[in-house]
Amino acid sequence: MLLRRDRAMTAVRIVLDVAFHAGRGTTVPAGDIADRLGEARRGIEPVLQALSRAGILSSTRGPRGGYRLGRAARDITLAEVVAAVGAPENGAPAEEVPPSALQSLVMQPLWAELEHSLLETLGGHTVAELLRRAAVAGLRRPAPEALNFAI
Repeated sequence: MLLRRDRAMTAVRIVLDVAFHAGRGTTVPAGDIADRLGEARRGIEPVLQALSRAGILSSTRGPRGGYRLGRAARDITLAEVVAAVGAPENGAPAEEVPPSALQSLVMQPLWAELEHSLLETLGGHTVAELLRRAAVAGLRRPAPEALNFAI
């Protein structure tokens, strides 16, 4: 998992972007997410799909489609976000390094300890906390579109 940190970080960035930019009843288009993250839309699609399959994001198709959080921000931990994208793609087994005594007896146990500690730490942080940090940093969420009650 630590070796897949780029994918994990992309997932956290996507979830925070959606939480920050989606209003009540509105979605965030994948193209807008990609633009704000400086990524290619094609490159983030697999991450968006994994997050949707895990129920972290929900998606809507169509011209006004996009993504929104699948649950309340306070109920989504960063550990869940990382776990949603941490598995190797297409069910393929993770690439194994041929074990030597040093690898199997020293490095692999160390890596397992580090991953466990990291997941514990991530489990203590939620998307809502990241939104609070953004507010403290002076970032303002986009104003929701005004409701139109014209008859």
